[in-house]
Amino acid sequence: MTNTTLTPAQMAERTGVSLDTLRYYEREGLLDDVERADNGHRRYSEDDALWIEVLRCLRATGMTIEQLRHYCELGAQGDTTKPERRQILLDHRRLIERQIEERREALRLVDHKLEHYREIT
Repeated sequence: MTNTTLTPAQMAERTGVSLDTLRYYEREGLLDDVERADNGHRRYSEDDALWIEVLRCLRATGMTIEQLRHYCELGAQGDTTKPERRQILLDHRRLIERQIEERREALRLVDHKLEHYREIT
C-alpha cells in the first residue's frame, strides 16, 4: 500500500462515486480496513482508489451488490479462492459480451430508422 492518503471528498472526486456510495461500500463489506486519521476521519489509499474503480466497473456492467460481496468475501479468504474468483469474472465477462451485442443490435435498429428518415426528408 502506498503512503498517499485521500480524504473522502478527494476519493469521491478521484473515483466519481459519491460520499454516500463510499460509506455504502464499506457497510456492505466491499471496501475493508479503510484507515483512519488521528481525528477518526477516513483516509483512503491509492490501492483503495484502484479497488473502487474496479467496483464501479463491475457495478456499471451489471454485477449485483450480492455478487460483489461474494467476490470480496472470497478474496478475503486468500489465494485458495483464485479459481472461483476467476470463474466469477469469466461469467461476468460473458454477460458484458451479451450486453455489447444487445447494444450493437439496438444501434443497428436506430441506424435503420435514421436511414428511413433521411429518405423522407
